[in-house]
Amino acid sequence: MSIQMGMTRRLALAAGIGAMMGAAPALAQAEIKIGAVLSVTGPASFLGDPEKRTLEMEVEALNAKGGLLGRKIRLIVYDDAGDANAARTFATRLLEEDKVSAMVGGSTTGTTLAMVPAFEDAQVPFISLAGAIQIIKPVRKWVFKTPHTDTMACEKIFEDMKKRGAVKIGMISGTDGFGKSMRDQCVGVAGKYGIEILHEESYGPRDTDMTPQLTNIKNKAGVQAVINPGFGQGPAIVTRNYRQLGITVPLYQSHGVASKQFIDLAGPAAEGVRLPAAALLVASKLPDSDPQKKVVTQYTADYTKKTGQPVSTFGGHAYDGFHIWKQAVERAKTDNPAKVRDEIEKTKGYVGTGGVVNMSATDHMGLDLSAFRMLEIKNGDWTLVQ
Repeated sequence: MSIQMGMTRRLALAAGIGAMMGAAPALAQAEIKIGAVLSVTGPASFLGDPEKRTLEMEVEALNAKGGLLGRKIRLIVYDDAGDANAARTFATRLLEEDKVSAMVGGSTTGTTLAMVPAFEDAQVPFISLAGAIQIIKPVRKWVFKTPHTDTMACEKIFEDMKKRGAVKIGMISGTDGFGKSMRDQCVGVAGKYGIEILHEESYGPRDTDMTPQLTNIKNKAGVQAVINPGFGQGPAIVTRNYRQLGITVPLYQSHGVASKQFIDLAGPAAEGVRLPAAALLVASKLPDSDPQKKVVTQYTADYTKKTGQPVSTFGGHAYDGFHIWKQAVERAKTDNPAKVRDEIEKTKGYVGTGGVVNMSATDHMGLDLSAFRMLEIKNGDWTLVQ
């Protein structure tokens, strides 16, 4: 009897250990891991900080409703501080150590391009939040992005210039990855719009006075408008110097400065500046018939309540990236990277903060020029150009 009881205890103990061992993988599978490498600090923090806050807000809200596919989401964020080498290291960590099934991140063009090879090699979906067209052209199987391209920004600006009769222009560009890329794209499409670039200047990311370059543009006969491809503090300095020099022709900035922070940095000099941006910045000014109004007003309300800060298009890019991924997972009924990748590519009719997204095998962004709104800064706020 005692032998039988002993055997029973041993069998029960073995079964218990087996159950515990079997539970370990089940527990590990209980959460869906999504990564984000963002420029939360450093010179591009105006991009990365609202992106991080947005992703955290959306993950928290979704987990409060039970998660995704009945599983909680675990968001793993690393701060690259705008450094491409750090971004590359963190991308490798996300893939090899954290084992994420997707990534929504990459605040800048430089950090994004540094991370692309790692995600392509690992065959894990990567939805970038950066601007340059090189991220999705040529198309890479595993890489997507949510912001409008710099090419689109040039086209939107040139359309508006032509309406104002300004076809002979000056250009002053940042030498950062985004500034250089947009400059190249503007040069490439200028002829299509009948725009002639009479004079060009540039500035570095640490320059604090662009007066000499702007003086050269001012002294160039025939300039009817000026465009400034760039992001960060550079465009704000350009704007202040522009007004100090008394240049009166229209000044256009890029979508890379589409946040209240630019208006605050440029101050009164920002009055009259035009730039292409997402509908998000003018949410309350959109007609009720606009398909984006419900989305952008809700995100604006949620973000400002959660953070106490004004929204920026950059946080909106993260919102769109997260929800495009979420809907792809729901359609795939799994977080399997290959199946989710296929569903991201099939995204159709997604109404987001940046526009209505329709992706395909040849278009890993899915936005057309109608997704951009032309805005003008008046009395320290954004207004829609009619």
